[in-house]
Amino acid sequence: MIRGLPMRRKPSALPVTLAAALAAAPAWAHHFMDNELPGTFVEGLLSGLGHPLIGVDHAAFIVATGFFLARIEGGMWGVAALIAGSLLGAALHLNGVDIVGGEIGVALSVIVAGGLLMGRWRIKLSWLTGGLALAGTLHGHAYAEAIFGAEATPLGAYLAGFSLVQLGVAAAAFFAHRRLIAVREAWARPVSAGLGAATGAVGVVFLAINIVG
Repeated sequence: MIRGLPMRRKPSALPVTLAAALAAAPAWAHHFMDNELPGTFVEGLLSGLGHPLIGVDHAAFIVATGFFLARIEGGMWGVAALIAGSLLGAALHLNGVDIVGGEIGVALSVIVAGGLLMGRWRIKLSWLTGGLALAGTLHGHAYAEAIFGAEATPLGAYLAGFSLVQLGVAAAAFFAHRRLIAVREAWARPVSAGLGAATGAVGVVFLAINIVG
């Protein structure tokens, strides 16, 4: 580099890589078992545990929800409502009930979760549980695509798996935020804002993918 002249930076490949990963995530989520239906209890359980995490939009929503609920008294009831809603959504899908625009609804729920986290708004638990049950229904309906047509044993394991992983991830985010508030309250606001912005960005990307696609 010649002294006095600014060094030119090469364009970062990170935005392109991130966009490609997000675009591919729905395919990963729906083909966790190499495009094969789970045939055993273990396969069903592993598929159920993996599906909400492989889907970037689902994972972002769960983490943001748990983090946000940490500021709400009795917030773990919101997690319970989310799981109950996801089981309802899966049941609807497995019984042939379609939700028009379901994937768009999932993306919008991610954007809303990010916005709530950024704004750090306080909302009554009754409103939150109703909204989370509705959002859970949309997410659960999407989860069930990967298990549609499976036998009873792997199906039951799959439902248990995605319920457990939602509980584990949301609870981890919930208690991590509460710990952060207790130990370093001054850090809680910027961390919430950053996580909310990232979650909202994921939702916007998936919304665009579903609208364009």
